[in-house]
Amino acid sequence: MDDFIGPHRATTTNDFLELALGTPLDLWLGEDNETDEQRAAREAAARDILADDPGLFDRTTALAVETIGRTRPELLRLAPAARPAVTSRRSRRTRGKGMAA
Repeated sequence: MDDFIGPHRATTTNDFLELALGTPLDLWLGEDNETDEQRAAREAAARDILADDPGLFDRTTALAVETIGRTRPELLRLAPAARPAVTSRRSRRTRGKGMAA
């Protein structure tokens, strides 16, 4: 069975992602063995696309979170990290005043 999005046929996950983004995945992920010049050109093109469509980043991030939530929800279950105790600058100064030099 073929899936179509508008006139476009999507047969793989990459096809669906490219149609959702409106750009080829290689533009964002790069290709194996690309040269420094190719990488610079690819990144320049990506910057231009983001400048032309500032909302693309937010839509892509939302799509990624939605996809992860459906396929690997355990990755989104975050537990708060313990924060190290922080001594205020003022309390360090006042503690040191009573000490002999």
